[in-house]
Amino acid sequence: MRSRFAIALGSNRRHVRFGSPEAIIRAALTRLDRKKVHVIAASRTVRSRPLGPSRRTYANAAALIETRFEPHRLLKRLKKIEREFGRRPGGSRWSARTLDLDILLWSRGSWASQGLVVPHREFRKRSFVLDPLATIAGEWRDPLSGLTVRQLKARLDRKRPAA
Repeated sequence: MRSRFAIALGSNRRHVRFGSPEAIIRAALTRLDRKKVHVIAASRTVRSRPLGPSRRTYANAAALIETRFEPHRLLKRLKKIEREFGRRPGGSRWSARTLDLDILLWSRGSWASQGLVVPHREFRKRSFVLDPLATIAGEWRDPLSGLTVRQLKARLDRKRPAA
């Protein structure tokens, strides 16, 4: 059975082959769209300030994909792609990275296993995730809150201080 996933993509480090973080996002989308995984839609790339100790600005995007993979199998594929782009396991949390791929939502609801929880635990609190995701999946409902991505974004926007 095919299902859809919402994926977050992030980069804040140049890559010797692919170049800028924005170019890395584009290359990762191409790499993701291979047999057994089809990219249905991708947001534009946005810039965001880093969380934690990293000082480098992030490039962030979201994608909708379709696959027959269960969440744990898709996670393995995403981790493999991260490694192909130079990410090494065991790095410190929130450090600079060439590529970060996260499963945000799954069309079949929620999933929990060791090392993976879907929906992503933090996606509701992150504008750098909700802003691009709302452009391609604004009506997708969070299975835990029942709110759409657009509604989650509006709630978060109201909490943000005025610029």
